Amino acid sequence: MKKITFTVPCYNSQDYMKRCIDSLLVCKEEGEIIIVDDGSTDRTGEIADEYAKEYPDIVKVIHKENGGHGSGVNAGLEAATGTYFKVVDSDDWLDEESLKELLSELREWEWQEKEVDLVVCNYVYDHLYENKTKPMRYTNVFPEKKICTWNDMGNFKPSQYLVMHALLYRTQILRDCRLQLPKHTFYVDNIFAYKPLPYVKNICYLNLDLYHYFLGRDDQSVNEKVLMKRIDQQIKVTKLVSDCVNLGEVSKTYPKLAAYMTRNISIMMAISSIHLLLIGDKEAYAKRENLWEHIKALHPKLYSILKYRRLSGFTYLPGGVAGGFVTLTGYRLARKMYQFQ
Repeated sequence: MKKITFTVPCYNSQDYMKRCIDSLLVCKEEGEIIIVDDGSTDRTGEIADEYAKEYPDIVKVIHKENGGHGSGVNAGLEAATGTYFKVVDSDDWLDEESLKELLSELREWEWQEKEVDLVVCNYVYDHLYENKTKPMRYTNVFPEKKICTWNDMGNFKPSQYLVMHALLYRTQILRDCRLQLPKHTFYVDNIFAYKPLPYVKNICYLNLDLYHYFLGRDDQSVNEKVLMKRIDQQIKVTKLVSDCVNLGEVSKTYPKLAAYMTRNISIMMAISSIHLLLIGDKEAYAKRENLWEHIKALHPKLYSILKYRRLSGFTYLPGGVAGGFVTLTGYRLARKMYQFQ
């Protein structure tokens, strides 16, 4: 059985997908690389088939109609045969030495008959065009190289999240939680990094700078102007995340995890609310009101926490335009101080 299935969703990725795939080949026969050609109109499918022909025991290709990033992840998960599952976006790549160390750890667990539900590694913001890198680590959150539970978790810093790039799930966990990402929707990585968490019984953090997350393209979904353009999809995913887990039930077994997941929704609510304020027209204000009313109607306890005890509450201040002005002033100051995109 393969140790890791890497799913690489590709759409018109001919210019950069080779860097990604080449970085995964270090796994050799222990890895499975599933390249999902999501209805590309360039040479992406052709390049994928060339890899499958050259590495028939490692690379598989799925050609499908365009359905978006989430659809590509779904297709990879359905076909996966590896013990673990990782998504690698086609413009990103893995550090080869870190990947070798990860494989060594997986071999050791297999030999000891240990089953780990979630492996957390570091990821690196890679501003290639500016020649800058910024690693995001979790040394303050989890003990290193120790299999633990959510109750052993420390506190996250404001800039820390369990993002898709940091996570390597045991494949069965994703199937147990019936993970199915929506088609033709951006920001679905938030669901991937959220919904399966209560199904995870143990975690191991490896302090490896494994995943390189490429930043710098003007069309990236995290770009502020792009996010404003796609705000309806951000709102959709925020609602899906808030609805997919019963945090009251989670808190009975894993109170620290429930607190983290609440914080995660708070951040998503803040992002949606702030970008609606940046748009600033009547329709945007109505959408912000609708989003908060959705939480209030379906999750009244969560609404109270988000509104009065979390950061998100500062993005939903009373006073209409005046409250929005205060929020945006704080946002722009924070953006200047921390230089986030």
